Amino acid sequence: MIDPGQGVDRLGDVEIADGHVVALHPEGTAPVGEGTLDAKGLWVLPGLIDIHVHLREPGQEYKEDLLSGSRAAVAGGVTTLVCMPNTKPAIDKREVVGLLRRRADQIGLCDIQVCGAISRGLKGEELADLGEMAEAGAACFSDDGYPVMNAGLLRRAFEYASDLNLMLMLHEEEIDLSNGGSMHEGAVSSRAGLRGIPAASESSLIARDLEIAHEFGGRMHVCHMSTKRGVELVRAAKARGWPVSAEVTPHHLFLTDLAVVESDYHGHTKMNPPLRSREHVQALREGLRDGTIEAIATDHAPHGDVEKEEAFGCCAFGVTGLETSFALSLRLVDEGVIDLSRAVELHTAGPANVMGWSDRGRLEPGRRADLCLVDPEVVWTVDPNEGFSKSVNTPFVGWQLKGRVCTTIFEGNIVYQNGRPAR
Repeated sequence: MIDPGQGVDRLGDVEIADGHVVALHPEGTAPVGEGTLDAKGLWVLPGLIDIHVHLREPGQEYKEDLLSGSRAAVAGGVTTLVCMPNTKPAIDKREVVGLLRRRADQIGLCDIQVCGAISRGLKGEELADLGEMAEAGAACFSDDGYPVMNAGLLRRAFEYASDLNLMLMLHEEEIDLSNGGSMHEGAVSSRAGLRGIPAASESSLIARDLEIAHEFGGRMHVCHMSTKRGVELVRAAKARGWPVSAEVTPHHLFLTDLAVVESDYHGHTKMNPPLRSREHVQALREGLRDGTIEAIATDHAPHGDVEKEEAFGCCAFGVTGLETSFALSLRLVDEGVIDLSRAVELHTAGPANVMGWSDRGRLEPGRRADLCLVDPEVVWTVDPNEGFSKSVNTPFVGWQLKGRVCTTIFEGNIVYQNGRPAR
């Protein structure tokens, strides 16, 4: 049993009943009977939490929908996820939030929390109805996919969200600096002849938004942080006691801008923020080690083949990641970047703390029985055609990984086992 949130790392048995954890028993002392699941040789973890996922419903269900996304999630051990609002139409009204919450309950494979839009239509012009969305069950607010360039609007959003005790998840990108770029601005983009996105595009907006959040109140979360300077700014703000948190994606922890060239400019290496140079990757890894970054989140962004097979400068941004995220984190352990406890924490108690959730992310008696079982010895090769997402746009095709989720339990029920989701 591995639960960094409680400091648990020992052999033992987990007893669950009526959808909740009843007790953690010393090895071999739990009652054995009908319904016992043999987990010998496996790791039993809290259900994983991914706080940054694009499920494309409503409007682009050919890329992904709540059912296919839920299947991919539980195959990766994820029992709680947050879906982003850049759908068509955007999730900017209570009716859309309510619809998605009902659909998620009907599917029942995992807990799908809904992120409402900060601005109407994600246009950055008018504040969306944050209060009404919160009443309908919105867990947080974001214009992810787009930055909030209007500082006055962002101030009002912080003030309203603070009153609701919810946070803003911010896509940090200074649009004028990005200037239509398609990859990280540096030596590689210059040699490739592609317009670049400078690191300052991210860090300059993080600096602005930290000041706004501090001046006017509110919790701020930096989505998909990708730059060395961004890590430094968040670290300094935390040292001052400011309420800021941050996440990083697996692809920004493993790949550099050289992957674009090595892939022959394939769209599967194009994402926003872009893959950066080695110094940024190293800074992000250090941010994991010292606690500056609380969560690994996938920014799972499925696209159809047609969007990804255009020329690199024209194709869509975004890659998938629900089914590979935790196994890639175990690779960080093998490389000595972080230890196993920290890897588990970044997928469980870490994101739960970011969201302010006290009912998940830990194997604690009385909490909801969300668990995942991992076989740490299995070696497998990433093949998106064998996965459950509708889309196959991953930059990790062909990578050999060690450690894989074999069973996922949600609310006390097995929702994934032996390579198959429950529905």
